[in-house]
Amino acid sequence: MKIDKTQKGAELTVALEGRLDTVTAPELEASLGELAGVTKLIIDMAKLVYVSSAGLRVLLAAQKKMDGNGGSMTVRNANEEIKEIFEVTGFDEILTIEA
Repeated sequence: MKIDKTQKGAELTVALEGRLDTVTAPELEASLGELAGVTKLIIDMAKLVYVSSAGLRVLLAAQKKMDGNGGSMTVRNANEEIKEIFEVTGFDEILTIEA
């Protein structure tokens, strides 16, 4: 998986490419770190093809960090398969998901 981070002030965009699974989830978790000073986190999934339960765990942890810091997290550009995973797992009720 490829992770591309772009920060503009307190806004951090993390673009993901490939598969977010058991092997790559720890890499994303490490990449997100503490999120100190970030009030708006955007996860861009335009080039992501798959998310496993391990990936969902990392997304949930990031959402909780942002909630705890008084910030927000938005998932953008998820494909139909990933949106379906979010719906089946109930993550569509937890995450803010934009087209």
